[in-house]
Amino acid sequence: MITAHLPILQVVVPLLAAPVCVLLRRAGAAWLLATATSWVALLISVLLLRQVADGGAISYAIGSWAAPWGIEYRIDAVNALLLVIVSMTGAVVLPYARRSVAAEIPSDRIYLFYTTFLLCFTGLLGIAATGDAFNLFVFLEISSLSTYALVSLGSDRRALRAAYQYLILGTIGATFILVGIGLAYMVTGTLNMADLAKLLPPLEGNRTVRVALAFLTVGICLKLALFPLHLWLPNAYTFAPSAVSAFIAATATKVSVYMLLRFLFTVFGGAFAFQAMLLDRALLPLAVLAMFIGSLVAIFQHDLKRLLAYSSVAQIGYIVLGISLTNLDGVTAGILHLFNHALIKGGMFLALGCMALRIGNTRIAHARGLGREMPFTMAAFLVGGFGLIGVPLTAGFISKWYLIRAALDSGLWPVAALILASSLLAVIYVWRVVEVLWFSAPEKDRAPVKEAPAAMLVPTWLLIGASVWFGIDSSAPVEIAREAAALLLGVPVDPGQAAGTP
Repeated sequence: MITAHLPILQVVVPLLAAPVCVLLRRAGAAWLLATATSWVALLISVLLLRQVADGGAISYAIGSWAAPWGIEYRIDAVNALLLVIVSMTGAVVLPYARRSVAAEIPSDRIYLFYTTFLLCFTGLLGIAATGDAFNLFVFLEISSLSTYALVSLGSDRRALRAAYQYLILGTIGATFILVGIGLAYMVTGTLNMADLAKLLPPLEGNRTVRVALAFLTVGICLKLALFPLHLWLPNAYTFAPSAVSAFIAATATKVSVYMLLRFLFTVFGGAFAFQAMLLDRALLPLAVLAMFIGSLVAIFQHDLKRLLAYSSVAQIGYIVLGISLTNLDGVTAGILHLFNHALIKGGMFLALGCMALRIGNTRIAHARGLGREMPFTMAAFLVGGFGLIGVPLTAGFISKWYLIRAALDSGLWPVAALILASSLLAVIYVWRVVEVLWFSAPEKDRAPVKEAPAAMLVPTWLLIGASVWFGIDSSAPVEIAREAAALLLGVPVDPGQAAGTP
């Protein structure tokens, strides 16, 4: 049955579609193929999530070579959710991209955009699906190299500099990750992550194992843009084409968070990472600093894409904070915010793409009065802003509720207070934009601005609407996130606490 091959189809379908886009060479045909591929990938990821929910983890041996000798794809509650996030974002962004990309990228390069997008899509899905550490690195490089190319396609010449900066820092991060994987292989003789999880715990006193964990943590934290290793992110998000900004903001850093979760809790084990190596004592203060510094810098930005980029630095801080608390509610909150932030930030970047289509840029000074001229677009941006703040009835509120509860359960009431205080900073930068959009007169020399086309508004509201829906009824994502957290921590889930809203 074809359902038995869903893990490999998840990766192979977009991988094969990418070179076909090159052969087609026509923008419309490449867009149609890429969009259809993304929806097939979404269907596969949803089916995998259902299979995992019904029957537990799925193991798929590539070429029928049994693990650990062959490469294994392994899908469990943790990466099944990530596959849905990546494929869902691609399935929403690609229909939107047709109008956006046509306005921002030269027509003779558009088919190459879709080729590169599908390669990035493949790499991100592969990172989530594989159970082999070196295979993970290969997919990481596929997604990273594709992302550098996508960022460089931005219409502003500064996109080239942003892509080059991203390439340099991304290569440093990838090198650290490769060194860490190599050291782990040196002491165990295996690259299968399930096998590594069995062989590494008895070797936790080994200096090489400790160095391997250190290299992997630093490399992954650079990839996920944890403060102060975030320097590549603002320029990449700001100068990339609008569809690219939305896609990588919703997926790239989230996949890197998954890598951190997988290596810390599954491969090396939470006890070694947080009790022997005391990584929580490093991650927690860095996460708090990210929450405050990212939000503070966002307040003073003059470009809305750059504002959202620094906001992402802060939101990554919330995710890492949950992980560093190392309790069930904390890790649940981190995974839940990974999902919620993908919806919110993806939708907000899509709204800014609508703005860029109509006025040619995303500068705050040029957005005066746009709330009245583009009401549906700017309403989506506003609702997303409410989610970043954590206003009740938004998905962002659910994440922060679990974070605060986890901090209190750990006896860290000052951390709970800091979560609330950092949310107030989000109020400031969101209100600053609201003031310009709705309470400022339009520029006198600006021609009347039309609302964005439906082909771009519908995808925008799909993500923003989903963030509201899961703020009202969070039972499904909370249940999945809690099951994933329990799997990572190796603790049972109380069925009475598996779902429900605060």
